[in-house]
Parts: sequence; structure tokens; C-alpha cells
Amino acid sequence: MRALEGCGLNMNAIKNHRVIVSRRGGPEVLHLVEEDIPTPGPDEVRIKVAAAGISAYDAMLRSLHMPGNPKPPFTPGEDVVGVVDDVGTDVIFPAPGMRVAAWTFGRGGGYAEYVCVPARHAVAVPDTAEDAQAVAAVINYLTAHLYLHKTARARSGERALIHGAAGGLGSALLELGSLAGLELYATASTHNHELIAARGATPIDYRSADFVTAIRRLTGDGVDIVFDPIGGWRQLKRCVKALRPGGRLIAMGSVGTEKAGVISIPLGLAAVLAAKLKPGISAPLKPNMMKYPFENEDWYRETLTEILDYVAAGKLQPIIADRIPLAEAAKAHAILDAGGHAGKLVLVM
Repeated sequence: MRALEGCGLNMNAIKNHRVIVSRRGGPEVLHLVEEDIPTPGPDEVRIKVAAAGISAYDAMLRSLHMPGNPKPPFTPGEDVVGVVDDVGTDVIFPAPGMRVAAWTFGRGGGYAEYVCVPARHAVAVPDTAEDAQAVAAVINYLTAHLYLHKTARARSGERALIHGAAGGLGSALLELGSLAGLELYATASTHNHELIAARGATPIDYRSADFVTAIRRLTGDGVDIVFDPIGGWRQLKRCVKALRPGGRLIAMGSVGTEKAGVISIPLGLAAVLAAKLKPGISAPLKPNMMKYPFENEDWYRETLTEILDYVAAGKLQPIIADRIPLAEAAKAHAILDAGGHAGKLVLVM
């Protein structure tokens, strides 16, 4: 890129467009701004973004006042795929022109045409992996892989119940759980049951049926693992009832927080602690995505490389709910808030 500058291309003429959260609120607080293109630091690469993932975490940051949340204005977005177009002075790999995927490790910034990330966080994307599917594989499949194999320590032949199974994280758990040889049960809206069944799970309509009663009817004594991204006192207490003796409750987040309010977080934690006190039931909270990847960057790079290779080979097929232009991020968040869609929403440039 600097060589191009020497050939007379004025890089100052290129502008970066990114989406900001102007204040806490609904999708209408998302606005597109124009600014100078960012310059990578000594150990960073600049990525010309092709696709950026949208998540429930982004919606929580947008809408809720919580300790540790960034103050507006800020740019959300945790996962990106694109081409390296400039590198810092200390960077040897990846090189300009390489197609990469990256997680921003909680810093956000992905809703943009250009974003700078540490070079060590950029992982090569195989040519045959499509942009949207590759970006859908980053945080969702990393999270699913961690909680499945390290937190739950799932073993082939065990039974698992996955909540929100049609969403980005839930569908990732379905695919990775199937590869791990689990017997899968999954809650989802009726219109997503065909998709759930196609991924090897027994679907349960969470709207019309009590999932605890359904699990007892289907299995006799419950499941070995419940993966729950919803959170909240009532939800997690019911999850415990779906477990068989020796079962594990894996509480992965608080997707319901946006609607239930911040109070649902401590109540959900209380439910997890209560589960820990129930004889024969465990509720491991570690390792988790809040710390493990930060302390084990080799795991992040190796696991994401493996996941992307599986996507390129067609062994994993992330579900894309919709591809929406960057300028229409507010529309994308309105779809996210409404729910009912299957898979991951992706912003495209």
C-alpha cells in the first residue's frame, strides 16, 4: 500500500465508513460516519473488510448501560473477514493481499470498511470459503468449540440439549455436537424444526411445549448436558430439571438480558450457583470466552484455522440469515431484535 502511495495514489482520498452507536437505545441509534482511513500500528494489520458478523452481544452493548460497556460513540462488531491491505512496520505475517478472518477480542470495530487488528489475531481463510460463511464461523464456532470440548468436556454418545438452536451460536453447537457424536435435542420455533432435524437433532417447540417435560418424555431420565445462551433465573432453574444425575449445565451468556433487563444477570448467576449445590449436578463456569482465548492465543489461532478449513471443505456449513449492506446496519439490528430468524446476520461491504 505504501508502494502505491509512491506511485502517486493519494491514500488520503480513500475514506473509511463505519457504523457508530450514537447513544444507548434501539436500532435507530446506529449511524454511518465517514472518516480518514486508519493506519495500522507497528504490530497490526489493516483489513479491508468484506463481511462483518452481527451478534446479540452487539445488541446488548447498543441498548444497555452496564459496567464495562464502551461509552457512545463506539463501533460494534466482533468478527470480520477481508483482505489485508496494509501492515505495520514490525509485521512479517500475514502479508498484504492475504484473505484473513479475525476476532476483535471484545474491542469491537467490525462494522467498518477498514479495521486494524493485531497481526497475531488474523488467521488465513481458504480460498473456497465464502466470505459470509467464514465470518459466521469466527466467534460462534470458536465459542461453541470451547464450551463443547473444554467446559462441558462432552463425550461421544452423551445426550445434549441446545437452546436457541436455530441461532448463530446454537446452530454452531449443533454442527460441532454432531461431529462429536452427541445425541442432540434442540429448542427452536416450529418454522425452524426442519432445519434442526436436518442437522441431526430432535427439535422441541419452546413456545408450545415445556422443554423439561419434553426431554423427560424423549429420554426417560434427562440429558447429560444443557447448553443455554439465554440465561435468567427461571430459564436456568428449568435447565437443571432437564439434566440427568451427573449432568452439566453450561450457561454461556444472557441473550435474554436485553428484554429482561440487567437484573437478569445476577439472578441467572444465582441459578448457576444453586445448580452447583444440587447433588450430582455441576455447572462449570470455566473455561469461558471472557478469559480463555486471551490467555491461550495459540488455541484461538489453531482452532479457528481448523474451523475455517472445515468450512472450506463443506464439513461445516454456517447458516446465514441474511446479508445486509453496511449502511443498513440499523435494519439488521431491527431484524436481530425481532428474532425468529435462523443463523447469523452478516453485514457486507
